[in-house]
Amino acid sequence: MPQNRPELPEGDPFGADTLPYGVFTTADAPDRPRIGVRYGAYVLDAAAAAADHGSAHAGLLAAPTLNPLLAAGRPTWQAVRAEIRGWLDGPYFHPLAEVTLRLPFEVADYVDFYASEHHASNVGRIFRPDAPEPLTPNWKHLPIGYHGRAGTIVVSGTDVVRPQGQRKAPTDTTPTFGPSLRLDIEAEVGFVVGTPAPENTPVPLGAFREHVFGVCLVNDWSARDLQAWEYVPLGPFLGKSFATSVSAWITPLDALDAARTPAPERTHPLLPYLDDATAEPGGIDLRIEVRINDELVSRPPFSAMYWTAAQQLAHMTVNGASLRTGDFYASGTVSGPEPDQLGCLLELTKGKGPWLADGDVVTITAWAPGANGARVGLGEVTGRITPAREAAPGA
Repeated sequence: MPQNRPELPEGDPFGADTLPYGVFTTADAPDRPRIGVRYGAYVLDAAAAAADHGSAHAGLLAAPTLNPLLAAGRPTWQAVRAEIRGWLDGPYFHPLAEVTLRLPFEVADYVDFYASEHHASNVGRIFRPDAPEPLTPNWKHLPIGYHGRAGTIVVSGTDVVRPQGQRKAPTDTTPTFGPSLRLDIEAEVGFVVGTPAPENTPVPLGAFREHVFGVCLVNDWSARDLQAWEYVPLGPFLGKSFATSVSAWITPLDALDAARTPAPERTHPLLPYLDDATAEPGGIDLRIEVRINDELVSRPPFSAMYWTAAQQLAHMTVNGASLRTGDFYASGTVSGPEPDQLGCLLELTKGKGPWLADGDVVTITAWAPGANGARVGLGEVTGRITPAREAAPGA
């Protein structure tokens, strides 16, 4: 049964300044997903609260996904957030441990970027050790990205089956088929689009807040052996498309105002549509931690990213591509300049492994500085590796 507002421990990162959105079900209504808001170790039933208070937004909050709320636009996002703060004293809370969390939004399109200079440089040195520069010539002129597979985005807690496919080691004469032997993680940050934009209507840097609803953590699982064999000349495909895990909680952009930070200094002049010299600070100070089987392996700093989320959105639409409610794009691997700030095993082990083993559990968490010394939490993203399934007939 729902209960009244719980008391939170001092410093809880999921207090009234955070209030991320998710979708949940309860044991007594397993077929009725509805929108909830995280408050400490509890979930506020936003649908029930809105109905009891006669909110004009009750229909949006009773939906089985966030998409209707996403499509409603920023003035509605702000109005709903203000209403939720007023509902915190009511009897609408379920213990987080007693609910089932769902994928919070229906994903339209998915794009993954490659926005960390440190990550791109490290990968360049591993894959192209004889090249004069670790970065490709275009890297500092545009945010590089690729279109991913929206249908294999899964909510945190979903098991990840070891993928199978073609791989060819440098010493092999022909490719072989089988389970990936070099399964990796990629600690990333994702951005959820709310307000759409029609075709041939590029989204400028200054319109970022009008279109992007919120932020979540991402683990873009990567089969490095499959990826290495297939990616020339068209880039990532089966080495990436088997699973991308996202948090069950979407943190509103407005909750991260105190964490906005200038992007790193640009070393190359940018074309006008990407030039953010006079724009609001486009970086976000997110403190990420990556654990494998509860052991801390890395602390990647999102504030070190070269390309901002606003620049990525501007580039994604500059050619006339439309923007749809539920579009989702990720930052690419987050890495910093220090050895303990690398966001994937490829970098952490310089390509030598060890890689993920069956049964390994990977958990990514993060927080951001909030107002008056508070912390704003991002919902964790976690996943466990399970063994590859039997190959398809004829494989």
